Amino acid sequence: MKQRLAFVTIDNKPVLHFLLLLCCFFAWDHAAAQIKNEPAIIPRPAVITTQPGFFQLNAATKIGVPSGNAPARKLGELLSQAIKDQTGLLIPVAEKNGPASNTLFIDLGKPDSMGKEGYQLTVQNKSIVLRASESNGAFYGIQTLLQLLPSGQSALTTRPVPIPAVTIIDRPRFEWRGLMLDCGRYYYSMNFLKKLIDYMAMHKMNVFHWHLTEDHGWRLEIKKYPKLTDIGAWRTTTEFSQGRLNGTPTGGYYTQEQAKELVAYAAARYVTIVPEIEMPGHASAALVAYPELSCTGGPFKTLTRWGIQKEIFCAGNEKTFAFLEDVLKEVTAIFPGAVIHMGGDEAPKDRWKSCPKCQQRIRDEHLKDEHELQSYFVKRVEKIFTAQKRNYIGWDEILEGGLAPNAWVMSWRGIKGGIEAARQRHNVVMAPYDYYYLDYYQGKPSLEPNAIFDHAINTLEKVYGFEPCPQELTAEEARFIKGVQGNVWSEFIHTPEKVEYMTFPRAAAIAETGWTPKERKHWTDFARRMETQYQRYDGLNINYAKSAYNVWQTTVLDSVTNTAAISFKTNSYQPEIRYSTDGNEPTAQSTLYTGPFKVKAPVLIKSATFKNGKMISKVYEEAVLRK
Repeated sequence: MKQRLAFVTIDNKPVLHFLLLLCCFFAWDHAAAQIKNEPAIIPRPAVITTQPGFFQLNAATKIGVPSGNAPARKLGELLSQAIKDQTGLLIPVAEKNGPASNTLFIDLGKPDSMGKEGYQLTVQNKSIVLRASESNGAFYGIQTLLQLLPSGQSALTTRPVPIPAVTIIDRPRFEWRGLMLDCGRYYYSMNFLKKLIDYMAMHKMNVFHWHLTEDHGWRLEIKKYPKLTDIGAWRTTTEFSQGRLNGTPTGGYYTQEQAKELVAYAAARYVTIVPEIEMPGHASAALVAYPELSCTGGPFKTLTRWGIQKEIFCAGNEKTFAFLEDVLKEVTAIFPGAVIHMGGDEAPKDRWKSCPKCQQRIRDEHLKDEHELQSYFVKRVEKIFTAQKRNYIGWDEILEGGLAPNAWVMSWRGIKGGIEAARQRHNVVMAPYDYYYLDYYQGKPSLEPNAIFDHAINTLEKVYGFEPCPQELTAEEARFIKGVQGNVWSEFIHTPEKVEYMTFPRAAAIAETGWTPKERKHWTDFARRMETQYQRYDGLNINYAKSAYNVWQTTVLDSVTNTAAISFKTNSYQPEIRYSTDGNEPTAQSTLYTGPFKVKAPVLIKSATFKNGKMISKVYEEAVLRK
């Protein structure tokens, strides 16, 4: 019988192909089922194995930590408070010799191969064990554990809380998983910045890029130069939509004590703050306060409108570098991180071309042109950073004229700058505007009133699909891609609520790209897990965008018959789309979309997404016209 089967399998190729396809189908079906059964963890862990059963968290449960291990106790107390906030259960922290029944044991400090941010989480029916070599990893393990708790529940003090049995082995793909908020154009309160850092930590993001200076405002107190905040932090009005002013004075700044407070708050959540002090461009707020640092000497007025400005720091004036050295000494005393952002972008050379001091500098230093003068400027500033034992990062314009030896590059004008920098063996953070600028539209422009640029749409699916390591790089060069970052530019985003709306859920997609192995990313499954993440956002009162539920319509018109094929999609998981063709708003009783359909032009189609009988998206309408 075995010989007969072997003969048929080898010689009868159609049978062989059928059997192979059958095996592939069952393998794919099993893998798909396994993914679907995974808990809704964002970002997706590197390795996760589901098991039968649950650990029942109850009033008798303890959080165990090794005796005398202060960092483990601190993490245990953090976990205890988080469980109380999420479930109402008060789980005390107790010293234990090791894992025990009905215990969540934090095993911290033992060497392993997971690195400082990796962890292993084992949930069994009787106990839970979280292992990590360093506190960073244990903290991220706690974030995962909290996502295993049922979402949408609170005050469950009288009944056990089930936690599904799983084994998770996890570590991040990239070391830099960042989010930038532009506080230079608009001031945001300390309370909101703390909330934003909490949300970052929840997503295992670890770098808060704090954009502190701009043409429109200088936001950080510098004691040696008080006019930076006395004058440069304020403007009489601000632009609230393209071409219009609201007439309301605006401004504000952070004292050094407040900045130190935020640094400590972030550090407790394993988030490093990278401050940005813009130079040589985007410096108008500083030049309003100290016009002698410009090429023309001023006077200047605080700007009210956004846009690239010609006024930049004078590269031929020694006072400029003395000023920057004083400023950066105070900045580095506040921010202990290894990297400081120095901007370097969008610095027009008009003033340098007509400035006698800058032209003399070009001659004295044997520079070719104003681009090499910017490189000279950057290298002079690098010496200041080196003296303070810091590295610096700049936007990809700092590549122009040549990079200083220890420069990091943040690639924002697409990926070209990142490729060039990586090939030169410089560390790179990918933040391309056409994927990761979070002030861009995230859905149909007609349905997105909070965004500012109508030429770019960065949907949730598009953001999720970005791959930070370009194919053009060799494996050796790709090692210099250190991470990813989403950027929120704020000129038209005046309130914390709008920041949240533009940032979430797209920050979740960036977080997963920064953390999860490339081969583990899966858009459909991410959309599935986001359905639970939205419930978590609701519980935290995050004003996230629901644009993922908005309907995108594709119309293919046959001009001969004036018949159109219509198809719908969203950026959500298995959406319930209902539509109408009679001009009325769709309701829960309207036609359910099950696949492409045909209509006769002319017709007005209105569509929306529903859940549990309620509309959860905006109504999209599109007329199909005759040709």
